[in-house]
Amino acid sequence: MDHFQYRNGVLHAEDVPIPDIAAAIGTPFYCYSTATMTRHYNVLTGALDGTGAKVCYAIKANSNQAVIRTLVELGAGVDVISGGELTRALAAGAVPGDVVFAGPGKTREELVQALALGIYQFNVESEPELRLLSALAAEMGKVAPVSIRVNPDVDAGTHEKITTGRNQNKFGIPIGRAMEIFELGAALPGLAMLGVAIHIGSQITDLAPFEAAFDKALGLIDELRAAGHEIRRCNLGGGLGIPYGGETPPAPAAYGAMVKRMTANRNLDLVLEPGRVLVGNAGILVARVIHEKHEGRRFVIIDAAMNDLIRPAMYDSWHDIVPVLAPAPDAVLAAADVVGPICETGDTLAKGRDLAPLAPNDLIAVRSAGAYGAVMASTYNSRPLVAEVMVKADLFAAIRPRQDIDDLIALDQAPPWQQTIFA
Repeated sequence: MDHFQYRNGVLHAEDVPIPDIAAAIGTPFYCYSTATMTRHYNVLTGALDGTGAKVCYAIKANSNQAVIRTLVELGAGVDVISGGELTRALAAGAVPGDVVFAGPGKTREELVQALALGIYQFNVESEPELRLLSALAAEMGKVAPVSIRVNPDVDAGTHEKITTGRNQNKFGIPIGRAMEIFELGAALPGLAMLGVAIHIGSQITDLAPFEAAFDKALGLIDELRAAGHEIRRCNLGGGLGIPYGGETPPAPAAYGAMVKRMTANRNLDLVLEPGRVLVGNAGILVARVIHEKHEGRRFVIIDAAMNDLIRPAMYDSWHDIVPVLAPAPDAVLAAADVVGPICETGDTLAKGRDLAPLAPNDLIAVRSAGAYGAVMASTYNSRPLVAEVMVKADLFAAIRPRQDIDDLIALDQAPPWQQTIFA
């Protein structure tokens, strides 16, 4: 469930009519619903009630500080992938003791930053990273809390570009080497080898891959404990999918029941890293129709583009597209490709969608755009980054102003031999 609904034929974000936001902010813009994020967080944590799980929001899904703060204020920790995300999360109100630092390529500088802060956990993904973290921790007089991310070789059944738990993927240490790596970590200075971590992919719509991966991780923990390692934590990752179109992902209640069943009586501190499931359906991208073009096909050309929302071009992903003003009951629907103005055939947000006629300046909404939308945007074709808006009940505010083209161009610096060219 989300809080983007029609009222008297006008799409609203909670209690705010979308046309009112467009009039104040201009288009395109992302719009996020506080009530939807709150509901999704509460439903997920409610499903996990009794497990004691630490829910760390994966801020790569949407790293606007207002979004992070909304979830932190609800009780979430954060899962970060870079020093920049770590800095951003702390600026938004997260505390180091609730930070999990994941990712396969942490730099020396990032490890030092996180060690100095005293974060909750490092998810270590390789032997070289383990050795570097040990050396830095020992040099700084710190003890790094470590969970080893293992690769369980489980196919998540999701898109090729977002599956992360197979042998050919770059993530984690093969589960067959885990015992060797734990023995190494136990012998190195500056490390507390506390747990096992897994994450097999994103937008997973079946519980079976989760169960297979969890089973392998928990079996490994049993083996490690039998070998004398004091394993106290299990990081189960994220990846629970959302309904973009016709998908029927598992309900959080079913996911939570599985987690409870599999981890019962194991005396483990659980960590989860949800991202998309918390914010994906909490956001829409609102765009304005430039015009329709009929040349063998019907093209609806809008002022949003692949630089604003890359998912359809990158993943062939589906996003429902709806008019902001509901069409008349007798409107004749016809197939249309919804495209942007960028000089790329890939700049297509949707193909063959049945839509009522659309006139210039009509507003459309691209649904389920709260995750991996604005956070992956670029300025291709010198298109400034779009605005982001947050709604709470009958209030709305810009939480990232639209980038100004002059500010964008001013980021370029002329070399000395071109000073007369750059005005």
